[in-house]
Amino acid sequence: MPKMKVHSGAAKRFKKTAAGYKHKRAFKSHILTKMTTKRKRQLRGSRVLNGSDTPLVDRMLRC
Repeated sequence: MPKMKVHSGAAKRFKKTAAGYKHKRAFKSHILTKMTTKRKRQLRGSRVLNGSDTPLVDRMLRC
C-alpha cells in the first residue's frame, strides 16, 4: 500500500499549532499600490484558522 500524500499546496499555507492552524491572510501579495496603508497594516501578521475549516485542512495535511 502506498503512503498517503499530503496536499502540497495546503502544506505550504498552514502550520499546525496548539490553538489550531496558523495561516497568512489573503490579498497581501501584489498590486498593493492602490490599497490604503490602513488596509495593508490590518492584513499584517498571521491568524488562526476558523474552527469550521479545521476538518478540511486536517484531511489535506493527513493529521
